[in-house]
Amino acid sequence: MALADPFDILADFPGWSIEFDLVHRQETSRQANGVTRVKDLGSPIWGGTWQSRVLRANELDRWRARLNALEGGAKRFIAYASSRCRPIAHPGSGALPAGSLGSIASNRKTISVSGLAGVSLKAGDLIQIGAADLHRVVEDASGSFEVRPHIWPGVSAGAAVKIAKPSCLMTIVPGSVSASADPSTGRGAISFQGLEAR
Repeated sequence: MALADPFDILADFPGWSIEFDLVHRQETSRQANGVTRVKDLGSPIWGGTWQSRVLRANELDRWRARLNALEGGAKRFIAYASSRCRPIAHPGSGALPAGSLGSIASNRKTISVSGLAGVSLKAGDLIQIGAADLHRVVEDASGSFEVRPHIWPGVSAGAAVKIAKPSCLMTIVPGSVSASADPSTGRGAISFQGLEAR
């Protein structure tokens, strides 16, 4: 049986995302007068680090194999922040509605969302727009609100908005997989990093 692309490796991952944040693609230069200039080389993308609990030897080998299936950075996986699978104001396991993108301001960072009756979005919540565009809400939502990163080109009003386990697509950062075991017990932990694949 062929493995799906993207691969949902986090569905039963025995650990947590210890980092999940935007990676800004910028360069800085310092001038002789002390002024620092920052130049954007593109919109920020998501990056994350996942760490497992301590695993028994057989479980550790199973997870080594699952990560090997991603072929370094060649295959994509569905990535999300373990701490933000639901909006802050709506913990638990009840069903959450799906919405749609109402409007996008000319600055491409102020939006409105419709169809989320009874849902309160707070600063820190994550939302998914369309198939895999992940955005963080940066102010409590009341009508229009701001998100980061800015809305990607080509996205327009009416796009689907998902608030239950919002995700993006990532690839493994080559060389970031760590899966060493304790020589006396064979137990060990797995950790790896991912970067958004657009």
